[in-house]
Amino acid sequence: MRGRRAEEPGAPRAARNDYWGVVLEAPSAMELARFYADLLGWEIAKQEPDFVAVSPPDGVAYLAFQTAEGYVPPVWPSADGRQRITMHLDFEVVDLEAAVVDAVSRGAREAEFQPQDGLRVMLDPAGHPFCLYTS
Repeated sequence: MRGRRAEEPGAPRAARNDYWGVVLEAPSAMELARFYADLLGWEIAKQEPDFVAVSPPDGVAYLAFQTAEGYVPPVWPSADGRQRITMHLDFEVVDLEAAVVDAVSRGAREAEFQPQDGLRVMLDPAGHPFCLYTS
């Protein structure tokens, strides 16, 4: 992409300037950041009053959350006249049932509608869907 610096392979993570990420709205940025940091084993990388980012111990990707007053969670599956899903997160796992149990123990819930075998649609504490799947 134009305007982005090309980094040298092996450059220290802290010295890089080519980070990218996804930002989700939530009723509480910190609460949702803690959920995903705990679920993924990531660390809180940036914290402001209404914006919190989590990232893995290596790499340049992040998942961030911003507090949104009046936040309305999306519905799954989509329904006319209701807040639609505009994106979702996918996480590959090796043991689907263990991953579901773990996610639920951390505050997620299984969606009622499950579209296929080998995949579980989960809802995070703010209602965003995310998928756990096996390859």
